[in-house]
Amino acid sequence: MKKGPVIFFVLLILTVFFYLFYMQGTLAFNKADKSTKIFVINPGDPLQKIVDNLDKEDLIRSKLVFYLVVKQLGLERIIQAGDFRLSPAMNAYDIARNLTHGTLDVWVTLIEGTRKEEMAQIIGKRLEIPEVEFIQNAQEGYLFPDTYLMPKDATAGSVISILENNYKQKFSLELKQKALRSGLSEKEVITLASIVEKEARHEADKKTVASILLKRLDADWPLQVDATIQYALGYQAQDKSWWKKELSLDDLAINSPYNSYKNKGLPPTPICNPGLTSITAVVDADKNTPYWYYMSDKKGSMHYATTIEEHNANVKKYLQ
Repeated sequence: MKKGPVIFFVLLILTVFFYLFYMQGTLAFNKADKSTKIFVINPGDPLQKIVDNLDKEDLIRSKLVFYLVVKQLGLERIIQAGDFRLSPAMNAYDIARNLTHGTLDVWVTLIEGTRKEEMAQIIGKRLEIPEVEFIQNAQEGYLFPDTYLMPKDATAGSVISILENNYKQKFSLELKQKALRSGLSEKEVITLASIVEKEARHEADKKTVASILLKRLDADWPLQVDATIQYALGYQAQDKSWWKKELSLDDLAINSPYNSYKNKGLPPTPICNPGLTSITAVVDADKNTPYWYYMSDKKGSMHYATTIEEHNANVKKYLQ
């Protein structure tokens, strides 16, 4: 027999085999099982991880075939993060298309150091909740920054409850008791932590900054931090930001209870919503730190000083 017909015959068998394998792989995992389960895709999950998870959940027959289906339909880049109600009775095409729309919940990421107005903007875009409604009902400082999977039909009240409940879990009883032993109330911890969150960019600096602020409070000094004035100034249209980048001498002289250059003690409320690292930094702060001053250079690195002369030298060296 000539090689040509043999090769053709082999290719034909392989083609038929692959066709049957592909068609079999696109069928429902279990057509008789009409039950549904919630399948979650996390933000940033690659396609391979999604396919592996579908296989583990017994929602697809073949990982290879499902991967090819997604590629064939051109859906790889439009698969959404969220949670989906899927059934073993759905075929591969139905599942693939379902993952591009119809998510039950929406992922919302709120970063540390955002104030409630900034959170309202993010939540408003993701969930179509009126910003003013969220702002009016939210309490600054107690909206825990995290990544959440929130219902599409969530209200401002339900979102606030989710954030506050997460805060209550993260600010544990152990932390509260530790704070009380240091003579700090919960509000004092959160207010200080909100300032630390804005003043110290790097985790390694947070405890030292918290220690300096507590030392100033104990000595009846004004805290003298720019972040509280930035909070008082509010939205800056020219910067399109809630935090003014460069403060002027006029800014430092504003008449506000949040002006920590004029007023001693803590501001009336937290100035943002701190993360757990900043909260812990306050609880673990050491009032016996040798430093009284700190400043951040243009790269965000912190420099400490024990005297005003050393501090002024740091300012001259790193900022002028």
